[in-house]
Amino acid sequence: MFHLLGRYTVESVTSGHPDKVCDQISDAVLDAALKVDPTSRVAIECLGSHGTLMIGGEIRTKAKLDYAKIAREVYKSIGYTDKLDIIVKVAVQSGDIAMGVDTGGAGDQGIMYGYATDETKEMLPLGVVLSHKLARRLEELRRNKTLKWLKPDGKTQVTVSNGKVITALCSTQHDAKVSQEEIRAALVKHLFKPILGKLDDIEILVNPTGQFIQGGFEADAGLTGRKIQVDTYGGVAPHGGGAFSGKDSTKVDRSAAYMCRYVAKNLVANKLAKKALVTVAYAIGRVEPVMVEAFDENGKNLTAIVNKNFDFRPQAIIQTLGLRKPIFRETAAYGHFGVAGRPWEKVIKLKK
Repeated sequence: MFHLLGRYTVESVTSGHPDKVCDQISDAVLDAALKVDPTSRVAIECLGSHGTLMIGGEIRTKAKLDYAKIAREVYKSIGYTDKLDIIVKVAVQSGDIAMGVDTGGAGDQGIMYGYATDETKEMLPLGVVLSHKLARRLEELRRNKTLKWLKPDGKTQVTVSNGKVITALCSTQHDAKVSQEEIRAALVKHLFKPILGKLDDIEILVNPTGQFIQGGFEADAGLTGRKIQVDTYGGVAPHGGGAFSGKDSTKVDRSAAYMCRYVAKNLVANKLAKKALVTVAYAIGRVEPVMVEAFDENGKNLTAIVNKNFDFRPQAIIQTLGLRKPIFRETAAYGHFGVAGRPWEKVIKLKK
């Protein structure tokens, strides 16, 4: 079935990772449009590379947006101070697409998945939870100046074997003057121990290349939507392939994936499964999904219960989860799922 691996590895990245910078800028543009016009149609992509950022895509909104200003504010808020040349190439949404979406149809074709497991309180695989916790704490250590030599870019990774962590990794951007020995000792004390506890049986890896001085767009290109596994289930459960950031909720790549997570979590929370996998598929412009399926960890089909309790039509998803609100910038780092307070994480009582 799914998530039956005895051993698996999951990664996360900090908000300063080049791909995540692009995700946050894309979602900041989305939020800015939704604040003025909740019915905005937005599909914004960013490419950052070596001092240059290109903002592209399609949009239909009543909002007057200063794309470059939004991007610079996000970039600065993450912690970068270098100069950024910005190119904007944003067009109006295609009338061919709008024609189908205006009638309540899906904004694209595709397959979306949702997953939940009872092994953690977040109802996500242990490796997913821990890799995000490590990445979040790494950023906290930088922002609260506990470790003043930390810089914005960074990655974490956790390997789990039979329910136990056996390897934990952190690659973090840092000042040139600090030694790798000091970095390792500080991260063991302030990062790994607080999150993982006793480390005796865990292999700890820190900056395996030997140093990480250059980061962000100075070192690597970034692209909206490239961290789709970081955003969802870390590769432990299936992913349909569609990215999230920069897309309004008529794009089922995003909204239906949120709905699938909502459904899967509620199947587990209502003790109808220990692990639940939900999948849905759409045709562009069509209101009804072409497929809805749900299974538990033993392969039992739960689709009838899902259809009884949930409506997967795009407009119904938007209404159920309140997806016209400007809530998306905050989701663009450290995973979209398992965070309390997000509408797709709410638990309800299901009719059986």
